[in-house]
Amino acid sequence: MIKDPYGRILTGIRIAVTNKCNLKCFYCHREGEENSHLTEMEPWEIATIVRIASKFGIKKVKITGGEPLIRNDITDLVYEVASVSGISEVSMTTNGVFLKKFAYRLAEVGLRRVNVSLDTLDRKRYEFITRRNKLNDVISGIHKAIDAGLNPVKINMVLLKGLNEDEVWNMASFASEVGAILQLIELVKSPTTPNWIFKRFHLNPEIIEREIKKKAVKVLVRKTHHRRKYILEDGCEIEIVKPMHNTEFCANCTRIRVTSDGKLKPCLLRNDNLVDILTPMRHGASMSELEELFLKTIKLREPYFKK
Repeated sequence: MIKDPYGRILTGIRIAVTNKCNLKCFYCHREGEENSHLTEMEPWEIATIVRIASKFGIKKVKITGGEPLIRNDITDLVYEVASVSGISEVSMTTNGVFLKKFAYRLAEVGLRRVNVSLDTLDRKRYEFITRRNKLNDVISGIHKAIDAGLNPVKINMVLLKGLNEDEVWNMASFASEVGAILQLIELVKSPTTPNWIFKRFHLNPEIIEREIKKKAVKVLVRKTHHRRKYILEDGCEIEIVKPMHNTEFCANCTRIRVTSDGKLKPCLLRNDNLVDILTPMRHGASMSELEELFLKTIKLREPYFKK
């Protein structure tokens, strides 16, 4: 195990394997990446970074994008990462459009669970948010992921003021019916989010959380982030993710990030302290030199919203 300067134990690494996407969601924070990159890491390069992370006690890997399933080598990539000694869980965040095609194969090569981004069940709203007519594909992908054993499947619903907050209970019913967990996520103001979008669509999740709490029959508190999970009478599980202006969320962050062009990223909400690890790797840096870059990144970690 390794701790950052604030005593937070690092347990997970979130790796953007591409910044390309087949959807055009208007609020997308692109994992905090400000520019479009032509450079993408090869599976062995990603596995090398994971191997370094594992050496320092990190056991969980989240593969994200962009949209990771648009990579032609995504199953090879997952296999390489899942094969790293010490890694106990490989998961993925996806928009779900291609999940129907890949779910079973991903499960075979070592993926354990998926988070599927889905903000609405209304076709017109879905097209407005994503600029694409792919709702049926996403729903089919969720069913296929559950059938393939990629459990728990979590449905990530970003709360958007004036657009989808009236759908929370419909989404909860859908999640319960298919056997998924619903995550209600606060809209993030990252370096790549235009101010007007955040001002127009940001909704404080506490407004909805109060209503959920009234209907919950059980409340669980997760150790990581102290996040609350509400269990409804029909068995539906709802988690609330509140990253903005949340000192508790930041104080309990246990994750380090990697950008799609191979930079170690201490915090989603900052881009002024990135550490390039891909360039040294491609220029023949030794494992000990790469490990020093990883340690440098950990030393740069600090809560964005401090107490």
